[in-house]
Amino acid sequence: MKPSLLFTSLFFSASLALAQAPINYAIQPVLHPGTEKRHESFNEISKKGDAQLVFLGDSITHGWERPGTGKEIWEKYWAPLKAANFGIGGDRTEHVLWRLENGNFDGLNPKLIVLMIGTNNTGHQGRPQKELEGATYQCSAQQTADGVKAILEKLNAKCPSAKVLVLGIFPRGANSEDKMRQQNEATNSIIKGYADGKKVFFLDINAKLLEPDGTLSKEIMPDLLHPNAKGYEIWAQAIESRVAELLK
Repeated sequence: MKPSLLFTSLFFSASLALAQAPINYAIQPVLHPGTEKRHESFNEISKKGDAQLVFLGDSITHGWERPGTGKEIWEKYWAPLKAANFGIGGDRTEHVLWRLENGNFDGLNPKLIVLMIGTNNTGHQGRPQKELEGATYQCSAQQTADGVKAILEKLNAKCPSAKVLVLGIFPRGANSEDKMRQQNEATNSIIKGYADGKKVFFLDINAKLLEPDGTLSKEIMPDLLHPNAKGYEIWAQAIESRVAELLK
């Protein structure tokens, strides 16, 4: 084969491979439609620069504000530590990346950031997404982990003196046979490797949320995804000492 033909063949082969490669939505910052007002409220908190402890995540984090669910527990454990809640229901890693590129944490220098994100990267698969022009959403465990890594990199750039406590994504589904739970666990097995013991730390409290046989009780997560008040109390107790240690 002539060199020119060989080059052309290799070029088209490489182009075809790129065209067939799955898109990693998890690392592409995108606005979560309908969350602009809450996003702006985080920007205002950031500008004030007071928060020493920030919880960053999706609806599970957002739920710390819900009366009768997480609010009272937040007031007991985290409000005295000058904590701020940067959780938005339905957020995936790419939404958090967009927030970080559009004002969240600008002016903020917390001692500790508690991050839990990724269950919606798992759970939204197969759904058409408005922010993706109706494309069907797909995201593997590795892709979600890539999104978490990108978030950590942005947090380090914005808040270089802050420590980050990465929490294992909470269990979901009735038992260990649930495919979405399995994917979350696969993501956790990757993101725990991001901990360096200096600025990034990993903590998996999922065993405290599960029954001894591995089932998830509706007495803790009624919809098998979001904690109720009992679940938030377990969460708070499970990380309280670690948070205190990292805030020192």
